[in-house]
Amino acid sequence: MRVVLMVVFDGFQLLDLAGPSDVFSGAALACGDDGYRVELASVPAGAVRSSCGVEVQAPHDLSEWREPVDTLLVVGGWSAWAASSDPGLVAGLRTAAACAERVGSVCSGTFLLARAGLLNGRRATTHWFGGELLASEFPEVKVEPDRIYVQDGTVWTSAGVTAGIDLALAIVAADYGPGVAREVARWMVVYLHRPGGQSQFSAPMAAAPPKRNSLRELQVWLEENLAGDLSLAGLAGQVGMSTRHFSRVFADETGTTPARYVEQVRITAARRLLETTDQPLDRVAAAVGLGCPETLYRIFHRHLGIAPGEYRARFTKF
Repeated sequence: MRVVLMVVFDGFQLLDLAGPSDVFSGAALACGDDGYRVELASVPAGAVRSSCGVEVQAPHDLSEWREPVDTLLVVGGWSAWAASSDPGLVAGLRTAAACAERVGSVCSGTFLLARAGLLNGRRATTHWFGGELLASEFPEVKVEPDRIYVQDGTVWTSAGVTAGIDLALAIVAADYGPGVAREVARWMVVYLHRPGGQSQFSAPMAAAPPKRNSLRELQVWLEENLAGDLSLAGLAGQVGMSTRHFSRVFADETGTTPARYVEQVRITAARRLLETTDQPLDRVAAAVGLGCPETLYRIFHRHLGIAPGEYRARFTKF
């Protein structure tokens, strides 16, 4: 039985606690007598109010915790920055971390780990909103701001909110194998696997949302027709504009050029196919409109610094 000690504070985000906790409890069901036991701690022990108003009972005072744990996991929330200035909470984290085989955080909980000195010299991520602040306040932390989760040795950190579920599933896969993690994901009805190296944003999310309905409809059409004519002329014709007018309007409303946007959408689609299928590279390249494996290879190296085959080997776990 692996003990997971979850740490909360006033104003924590409820899903940061509930999502990973449900993953671990699901794994406990899948493993029978083995699995995980989730414990809850705060400073001091007692009722802790989340940012949405729901209160939870933390029966353990983190500052008094001395028992060995498999995983110490700090949740996040808007008040994490303020909580990281609580000397009792930070000291409790240091003490509990000395008893843990693995230390981690969800969302802005990364700030508490950083304040406790547990991320010095480590790679880490956090919610996209706090990436720059984390890097500026803690220059000794190697911040990777656009990752879903990062594992650096025995330290695991994740991006915001639902990324905590991805982090917990990855921990389950590391502890009990991908089969158990797959069962838990199916039970929770969540996306089967998002690897930690995946961006926090798809291309449409990274771009500014266009105001024009015609451009929003074009974005949907584009993702459904990746192997079609996505040239500047083809896209402009789809919305009934001249190429010059379309280029100006698209850049003004999304903050990027049509060509860059199309390439990002195609890369995202190719990554998804590499992560979730065993299709050969020529079929992946054709499916996303890149034509041949050589083009796929060049684009992956330019944007990700890695070959498509290596990407598949690294990120396909299920």
